[in-house]
Amino acid sequence: MENSPRLFNKNLVLLILCQGIFLTNNITFVAINGLVGLSLTNISWMATLPIMGYVVGGALSTGLVARTQKKYGRQKSFQLGLLVAVISSLICGYAAYSKNFWLLTFGTFVAGYYSANGQLYRFAAPELTHASLRDKAISWVLAGGILGAVAGPNLAVLTKDIFDTPFLGAYLTLTAAGLLGLIVMNFIHFPDEVVVKKVLPAGRSAMELLRQPVFMVAAISSALGYGVMNLLMAATPLAMKVCGLPFSDAALVLQWHVIGMFAPGFFTGSLIKKFGTYRIMILGIALNFFCIMIALAGIEVHHFLLSSFILGVGWNFLFTGATSLAMTAYRPEEKDKAQGIVNFFVFATMAITSFSSGALVTTSGWDILNFASLFPVVLMGVALLWLRHKQQQEKKLQAV
Repeated sequence: MENSPRLFNKNLVLLILCQGIFLTNNITFVAINGLVGLSLTNISWMATLPIMGYVVGGALSTGLVARTQKKYGRQKSFQLGLLVAVISSLICGYAAYSKNFWLLTFGTFVAGYYSANGQLYRFAAPELTHASLRDKAISWVLAGGILGAVAGPNLAVLTKDIFDTPFLGAYLTLTAAGLLGLIVMNFIHFPDEVVVKKVLPAGRSAMELLRQPVFMVAAISSALGYGVMNLLMAATPLAMKVCGLPFSDAALVLQWHVIGMFAPGFFTGSLIKKFGTYRIMILGIALNFFCIMIALAGIEVHHFLLSSFILGVGWNFLFTGATSLAMTAYRPEEKDKAQGIVNFFVFATMAITSFSSGALVTTSGWDILNFASLFPVVLMGVALLWLRHKQQQEKKLQAV
């Protein structure tokens, strides 16, 4: 009797740790950059420009990251991303110290390269374990973000005032986290990737990949799922400040939001195996609706906390499902190109929502922001139902 394949090994566990470091950086940036931006500009609607710089930098880096991965392999590309994380944290720290809004925006733009790298950790996960455990590997690496859920908001609160410059301590701590990530990444072996790349053909073009309904819907769901989450999450600290709630409450809400994002990763892969990708993604869309309804019900701490937590869970189901869906639509030789396309759509959508969140919440209010987020949620639902209908029609034709 053959032994069942093992999910966990040294490489996968270390990649999960790198995901935790990545999310510590990501969540801390979201928690503090809007507030630091607001303190450095007299124009309130520009407060989230530093967050927008982060995702625009990520969007513009996707092609470069894909080429770097193709030429040098996973490990060297990921290490370069972590090196950029160290440099960008130092730039942001100096910007806060010198009270330079545009340098802060530039620093977060540079950090986008690290973000574009970190977004590929989930795609690298299946390469580190048995093929039959692909969904679980993706899910567990995403679950590594729970480390960021605990570390990020607490780091922001604990280091907020250790220097005369607010949040300077947080940026310096992120510098140390990037250095730790570099050390950890050095011990991860991504098997035979360079050898495989030399012998495989070029694969299909970007347009040919996008013409596939499965890949197109996976890209749309990844982008809009992340977009809705980012629209609401980036605005939450600002909205709570406008409502007169202290930063400690905003940090607590953000912590539970990120727990909602990544704690389900411990079982989302198993749910996908049992119930199928589409059902889990539809459940994620339903949770997005539920989150918006709670957010519209009031502006007390418990409204923000519960809606943000549910938003995180909905994002996890959508994003994990969309990642699994995308991986069924491309060949091994197309992985760098296909993953770059998906991440470009994700970052482009996040760039729009990062700027929109600050502008909407400071000019139109929290309620209008939540109503606006209903449109992409509906669009995701329509796209998934269309794909399901199309596949059922194809099965009927094949049966005939």
